[in-house]
Amino acid sequence: MAASTAVKIVPLGDKVVLKRQEAETTTSGGIVLPDSAQNKPQRGEVIAIGDGHVKSDGTKIPLTVKEGDKVIFSSYAGDEIKVGDEDYLLLRESDILATF
Repeated sequence: MAASTAVKIVPLGDKVVLKRQEAETTTSGGIVLPDSAQNKPQRGEVIAIGDGHVKSDGTKIPLTVKEGDKVIFSSYAGDEIKVGDEDYLLLRESDILATF
């Protein structure tokens, strides 16, 4: 039996793992942007979610977002992590501003 090379990230609590949307490489007019001029997008897709917020009495409230949701998040939210060849963003659900 071959070992799986896929790594599964399991966020804890109210944390969410996102795959950031690719940066725009051209403008609407067709001008190619150099890497230094490309902004990191504030959009991404939810890859994994934690098991929820813990209230002061110890009960858990499930997260609002779910795997596969497309979201918009705060500019400087979360921590960038690299797993294998893939880059992800790990942040709190509260840093997510909207779904689309």
